[in-house]
Amino acid sequence: MNAVKQISVFELKDKMDSEDSFILLDVRESNEVNICALNGAIHMPMITIPNSLSELDRDKEIVVMCHTGMRSFQVCQYLVEDGYNAVNLQGGIDQWSREIDPTIARY
Repeated sequence: MNAVKQISVFELKDKMDSEDSFILLDVRESNEVNICALNGAIHMPMITIPNSLSELDRDKEIVVMCHTGMRSFQVCQYLVEDGYNAVNLQGGIDQWSREIDPTIARY
């Protein structure tokens, strides 16, 4: 089994600032995304991932995020086992709000 790679909110900010080519995948539920979201993220609730794989580019790095990093870790495991280049955002959008952008609502 492949180990899931982790990325910090600071590393993600660097990727965003340098306009690296990657997919930011938000696997939270719609009611959570309505509270707060990161620009450019693709919203795909965790439960829909198995039926939505064809929408994801296998050739791009996928940074998976959720509220605190637990669901996204599970999604990363699933994607990596299926051959995707997926990394987990440690601490999720909650960590992003605390460390990077305090204007992002916390819940």
